[in-house]
Amino acid sequence: MNMKKINVMIVDDQSISRRFFELVLGGCERYEVVCSARSAFALDAYFVKKKIDLVLMDVLMNDGSNGLDAAEKIKERHPEIKIIAVTSMPEYSWMERAREIGIESFWYKETDEIHILDLIDRTMAGESVYPADAPSVKLGNARREEFTDRELDVLRELAVGKNNNDTAKALGVSPYTVKAYVRGLLQKTGYSSRTELAVHARVVGIALDPNSKA
Repeated sequence: MNMKKINVMIVDDQSISRRFFELVLGGCERYEVVCSARSAFALDAYFVKKKIDLVLMDVLMNDGSNGLDAAEKIKERHPEIKIIAVTSMPEYSWMERAREIGIESFWYKETDEIHILDLIDRTMAGESVYPADAPSVKLGNARREEFTDRELDVLRELAVGKNNNDTAKALGVSPYTVKAYVRGLLQKTGYSSRTELAVHARVVGIALDPNSKA
């Protein structure tokens, strides 16, 4: 008697990542990759063509599509479909939003100690599997865990090129407060300018807006 396979959709803009997931799942008789997409835009068409049981969803893609927004829409329309958010970026807030959306599990591509197949098995068995924390990365002279949540909020605004006034409006504080945070961040990281700080924050992925392009 043939076992019914679990149909999996892969959504990831990186061909290497898609191929990795395809190889891992292709070697397991329990799963079948029925579609593989490089963008989170216009996923509804896939659900019309195929019954999907599980989605491996990248968070941030080069075309600007937002995996968390796409996952939220899937959960609204197809709550029975399980979703695993995957990312290589250590942005601290994404796990919190994933939980709020109802995403079952979360996996960091390069650093997670759990193998993706084990995580998939546990997720399909009804578990919700999340790392204890985002990966520790270094920004200048400081590690991620040395920054406060508010400092990371400021870094996220700087990383998309906002000035002090725009950052202040976004965070509900005064421009003088933002200026003080920027000064403190420069001292903590050792960078010589806010531009250098913003560029490196974006490169290491310590504070990223999922609506911005990777």
